[in-house]
This record gives sequence, structure tokens and C-alpha cells, in this order.
Amino acid sequence: MPVNSELYKEISSELQQKNVTLVAVSKTKPVEDILELYHLGQRDFGENYVQELTQKYQQLPKDIRWHFIGHLQSNKVKLIAPFVHLIHSVDSEKLLKEINKEAKKNNRIIDCLLEVYIAKEETKFGLDATEIEEIITRISDTNYTNEESEKLFQNICIKG
Repeated sequence: MPVNSELYKEISSELQQKNVTLVAVSKTKPVEDILELYHLGQRDFGENYVQELTQKYQQLPKDIRWHFIGHLQSNKVKLIAPFVHLIHSVDSEKLLKEINKEAKKNNRIIDCLLEVYIAKEETKFGLDATEIEEIITRISDTNYTNEESEKLFQNICIKG
């Protein structure tokens, strides 16, 4: 489906005035569609599969800010750590630690949003209120050096 350029420009302009970042979810979309939006000025794109994200990263301009919006497995963090702009779905402290470890290897900080579990469905992921409190307490405690603690706090934004 072709991009509606006029509608995109209208929405983008309105959001910019409100200091809101539009993330275009590009999952399953071909590179050509992404490039069309890119040429209109869109720079933030969201993907939910690591393999698709890494392939598109290789093919598209490097000033795109890639957002990972799906469930992320710890063993796949290393594949996106060199370039991902924001990870929207951190659902465990283990994953947060892995992201921090891979970010260090790449001399960068990767911003993250904690995924809060509010559904009563077995198939959903996320942290409950107690787990979030525990993570913040552990980061604040001596389990981490001051530098590690500061970096982890920089990495945390809560997704609500």
C-alpha cells in the first residue's frame, strides 16, 4: 500500500509541534515503503523481529533510529546492540542486564522501556509492580557499582 504523503505530513507536523516522536511501525513492510517515509523526513521506525530488523538496518540509511518493539530474547540482544535506538519491551532484570552488558561492549547506552504486565493472560510478558520495585532497589543497592547503577538508571523508562 503506497504511503499517503499528505496525511503523513499533516500528522507529522502536528506531532512535532507537540514535541511527540512518531515511530512508524515498519514490521513486514518492504524497504521501498520505509524509504518512501524516510524521504518524507521520518527517522524513527519500529520492528518486532530481530532478524527483520538487522536485515533492514543493513539495507537502509544509518541515521534511522531503530526501535525494537517486540518480545526480545536475551540471546538476540547482541545482534541489535550496535545500532538499536530504543528497546520498548524489557520484561525481566535478566534481559536488562544483558542489554547493559552488550551496550558496554559497543561503548554505548541503550535506552529501554520496562514492560509492565497488567493483563491476566498467560501469553503476555512483562514485570509486575513488585518486580519493578525490586529491580529499582537492586540497582540502587550495592549489587552494582555506582557507574553500573547510573547506566542502568539511564537505560530505564517505564512503558505504561
